[in-house]
Amino acid sequence: MQVVAVRLTAEEIAALDALAEREHLTRSEAIRRALANFAA
Repeated sequence: MQVVAVRLTAEEIAALDALAEREHLTRSEAIRRALANFAA
């Protein structure tokens, strides 16, 4: 895999982390799933 840097606000990170915790995912996996859904 390749590392890609993105900038997120504190609020975006908090929402991302809350989602990842709810779904029992890592932050990276939550981002990958969101991107896959966006691209579908």
